Amino acid sequence: MPTVGKLVLDPIETNQGEKGFYSKFSHENETAKAGYYKVDLEDYNIKAELTATERVGFHQYTFPKSSDAHILLDLVYNVYHHENKNVWTFLRVENDSTVTGYRQTKGWARTKKVFFAIKFSKAFKSYGHQKYDKQTYNGFYGRFNEKENFPEMAGKDIRAYFNFDTEAGEKIQMKFALSPVSSAGAMKNLEAEVPHWDFEKTKRETRQKWNKELSKIEVETIEESQKETFYTALYHTMLSPIIYEDVDGKYRGLDQNIHESKGFTNYTIFSLWDTYRALHPLFNVIQQERNNDMIKSMLAHQEESVHNMLPIWSHYANENWCMIGYHATSVIADAVVKNVGDFDQKQALKASVETANVSYFDGLGEYIKYKYVPDDKSHSSVSKTLELAYDDWTIAQIAKSVGDAKAEKTFLERSEYYNNVFNPVNGYMSPKLSNGKFRKNFNALDTHGQGFIEGNAWNYGLYVPHQLDKMVKMMGGKERFSQHLDSLFTMELDDKYIAKHEDITRDGIIGNYVHGNEPGHHIPYLYNWTGKEYKTQARVRMIMDTMYGPGVEGLCGNDDAGQMSAWYIFSSLGFYPVTPGSDRYALGSPNVKNAILNLENGNTLEIQTINQSMKNVYVKSFKINGKTIERNYILHSEIMNGGTFVFEMSSKHQ
Repeated sequence: MPTVGKLVLDPIETNQGEKGFYSKFSHENETAKAGYYKVDLEDYNIKAELTATERVGFHQYTFPKSSDAHILLDLVYNVYHHENKNVWTFLRVENDSTVTGYRQTKGWARTKKVFFAIKFSKAFKSYGHQKYDKQTYNGFYGRFNEKENFPEMAGKDIRAYFNFDTEAGEKIQMKFALSPVSSAGAMKNLEAEVPHWDFEKTKRETRQKWNKELSKIEVETIEESQKETFYTALYHTMLSPIIYEDVDGKYRGLDQNIHESKGFTNYTIFSLWDTYRALHPLFNVIQQERNNDMIKSMLAHQEESVHNMLPIWSHYANENWCMIGYHATSVIADAVVKNVGDFDQKQALKASVETANVSYFDGLGEYIKYKYVPDDKSHSSVSKTLELAYDDWTIAQIAKSVGDAKAEKTFLERSEYYNNVFNPVNGYMSPKLSNGKFRKNFNALDTHGQGFIEGNAWNYGLYVPHQLDKMVKMMGGKERFSQHLDSLFTMELDDKYIAKHEDITRDGIIGNYVHGNEPGHHIPYLYNWTGKEYKTQARVRMIMDTMYGPGVEGLCGNDDAGQMSAWYIFSSLGFYPVTPGSDRYALGSPNVKNAILNLENGNTLEIQTINQSMKNVYVKSFKINGKTIERNYILHSEIMNGGTFVFEMSSKHQ
């Protein structure tokens, strides 16, 4: 944080009740673009500009004339829900313009070390720090141990400062490099990626990188706001997973040892319960090389795991064990079926099979023993059974590709276990006890104690993506299932219900369909399995129009590492991967006027619409390269071969 005037190290208010180091700003004097941010700090008359490379942040601060100019490094800032997550901080002043160090934190990542190296474009005239560690002898939490110009700083909570003299309009630049390995690694990253002090050069190159990625899909929309929404969503899909290695390929592994990637770039932040549904399938269309590296990163994770498991929800050399299932298998199977990547498929199958047999993992032992997850043995039993059955189907797809008939047979059998939690008496997926009986006092709308997590039997109970025809039949057939979907979207839930079930409702509520959370993202497309495709078309367009936008409320729920945005990208183009691990995409209703997909294989796919408008939400006809397509799905090969898709739109359904 750059400041001028009296040195203040408290962010909001000092112990004396004076103003902290924050600054007012106006959105009128703020610019935010992909790879660049600028804001005027009104309290100090400082213009702050930021850009970045893959591993280095590049700051540029334009100061007024001052003999008391400061740049603050706040390493106390890490309080979540009033709990301090800091473990330890170390800084070392190498010379009058270079600082290195690291900070270790706990929390979502149980142990996380971030090493850094900082270079200033101008030598600082002095520096210092204050420690805010809690003193154990009286529990006092406040500043102490202040030291000026002492080159090593260590403690739990530290704020450091660097002082300068500045002329009016003088720019002080700062390069801030990160590393998961060491401060020496951070310095290597800094020297490799930004060896100069040309801020505009880095800004321009970063803009070019983003333009290259965002130009992989070129769209023309009905309204300009839709284009803003589309490219914001596409930008969101590229924010994670992230590169997690130094320029020399070294990274911190799950075992906390230092490894070196060979033949791939190591990635982290795998929010797989969310992203296997649409984000990774989107990568298999427009980011195949990166997705290949991500799968290799998952396989490396499995080798480093003491549990021999693929990632569940991993980041920064940590496994968080968040949510249910082992959805790395879905990501792998989707790439296998779509012929994406050069990773070792036999190794991938071995890793998947080992993962699927770790009996102590979150209900998995009971799932294998009982052929469903008993509700009296493990929470969220129905959700777990459904997700695990799907994941087992994806393993069967990998086994089929590898030619392992035994593994394919085993996991196809396991993929049928969802049948064991369907209760034909009430017509819902329901919690079953270890004695083989369904739990009494079942409430299909309730989310508490009914075997579901972040959902209920009405919505999460529709999750059998690998055998949808069978699911529709078991739930009463096409007409009855279509009526069930109608009721799901149109039922009215009172405020008391919504307040009680805020764990799933959050935002994005349409009846009892919750678009603001991931388990139901396939549901609008399920009408395609009932012969009423026009209802999918209407629902999908309505969701795009009402649940997404270019303003501050542009997302109806947590984007969850890009999944919410990936749904929008696919749906805008007119198709969606209801079953990752299959080469089929369900057709919907595009909201673009035209789109061009510039594919990594050199081919180009053009999506054209005829009679497109906000009211014309129904697809009258669909053609691929001039040939009318009567089916309600397309194949991955039809996308990757390039050519032309033509949707003829209408205000009336067929």
